[in-house]
Amino acid sequence: MILTKNKYPYFDFSEIIPDQDIPFKVYQPLEPLKTGSFVPNFVLKQEYARWKRFFNGAETHGPISLNQFSNKPLVISFYSKYWRQFGLEKLLQLNAIQHEIMANGGTILIISNEKENDLTKIAWENNLSLNFYYDINNEIAENFNVYSDNDPAWNKFSGIDTNVPLPATFVLDSTRRIVYDDIDLTFSNSLSSKSIVSAVYKSALINNKKSA
Repeated sequence: MILTKNKYPYFDFSEIIPDQDIPFKVYQPLEPLKTGSFVPNFVLKQEYARWKRFFNGAETHGPISLNQFSNKPLVISFYSKYWRQFGLEKLLQLNAIQHEIMANGGTILIISNEKENDLTKIAWENNLSLNFYYDINNEIAENFNVYSDNDPAWNKFSGIDTNVPLPATFVLDSTRRIVYDDIDLTFSNSLSSKSIVSAVYKSALINNKKSA
């Protein structure tokens, strides 16, 4: 009988020593905060570099006053340039109701994890009157459970190769309890302007009664 020589190299796997220095990340799916939850450690800092403010498309300057975001209902929306047209449409929706939000005793703040060079251009072209806050290291996004290194955005969305916060909008009452939430993982533009304004109105009404 003719024996054929094995043309493939032979490896003894028992001699392989695993590399103990390779870091191992535990996958843990994000569970964004929902209505009824309190936001822990929610702090806005007065550092000028963290803020971009626009009125009718023009960037405004001057000292930062945190009083407008304290002791009143607050609409928080997370924005990233990587959401492209979808992200812009969210900004336009919120900009369209920002006067109603303020008229009903609330205020609105857009949270972004990157300083976007084109933000001034976007605000001007779309006549935005919104306040943007730069969330260094995604501290606020992590408090809302809409950002984590253990469940990056590219796990959920094709075409995204940068980890960014989920497209989410919340309404907080004066105690920082969530009274409205919208986490849009399907890009369905589910944001309800009526629900947001209603949540602001009801929260301000309750807060006024407590203060009376």
